[in-house]
Amino acid sequence: MAVPSEPASRRVLVTGRDGFTGRYVAAELERAGCEACSLSLADAGAGNGRVDLLDAAATRAAVARIRPQAVIHLAAIAFVAHDDVDALYRTNILGTRHLLAALADLPEPPAAVVLASSANVYGNAAGQAGPLDERTPMAPANDYAVSKLAMEYMARTWSGRLPLVFARPFNYTGVGQAERFLIPKIVAHFRRRARRIELGNLDVWREFMDVRAVAWAYRRLLETRSEADTFNLCSGTGHSLREVLAMMAEIAGYTIEVRVNPAFVRANEVRHLIGDPARLRARVGPLPQHPLHDTLRWMYAGAAPTGAA
Repeated sequence: MAVPSEPASRRVLVTGRDGFTGRYVAAELERAGCEACSLSLADAGAGNGRVDLLDAAATRAAVARIRPQAVIHLAAIAFVAHDDVDALYRTNILGTRHLLAALADLPEPPAAVVLASSANVYGNAAGQAGPLDERTPMAPANDYAVSKLAMEYMARTWSGRLPLVFARPFNYTGVGQAERFLIPKIVAHFRRRARRIELGNLDVWREFMDVRAVAWAYRRLLETRSEADTFNLCSGTGHSLREVLAMMAEIAGYTIEVRVNPAFVRANEVRHLIGDPARLRARVGPLPQHPLHDTLRWMYAGAAPTGAA
């Protein structure tokens, strides 16, 4: 059973604040009366450039200057097919370690540190029937998923010094997400009135949450507490890629020709990735409702991202 925590922290460090998710999280926090800080070099004579988490000294200096009362750590390489595997491991594991070390050195540690992991840690969850909950055995099927699982294990070595919360978001999307991701790619093709699109495996099922609901959940994880420390960020509702294409055809008013490009078909493709939100709801309450059709229509209209410049 979740119970209210102390009032929402006023000064929240959001790593990756300028990224797709970070912009929405910052806007959500600011609506709640918090100050959403980025990890910048805004120090005497240092300018305002972003801190590279791989630079331990710069990370320590920036954290000491900000003195965050809470943290949402989003900065990571989040593209499953990222081609620089070494950078993926360095950023997602070593960068997180540098941040945790800097936070642990503060005279007063933050009241909550939410770390963004990934539902990809579950892999294909062999033998699992139905939505995946937080007790599902982890079976990462690609380097991105391995890096996130390794990050979780590494971070737990700091659990005696920092109040850690692990978030495992399932797939989500929204205005402002890069077109290298699946849903923005599909929407962009329809917006351009393209006659055809090349995709990979069409027989996959995914959650496609709205980024605005995900941002709300991150904020609520700071405002509530419970005995559990790991939460799936999910809705429990899955859609096939074929359903997504049908929805977009209805929204755009025409049917696009779909060609399967073997180069886009990954041998280690996770076929089903749908989560069980019971534990999350018990902590944060009912999630905002954004049906996928509404999210797709919002993206097709091309509204400016919340909190974006």
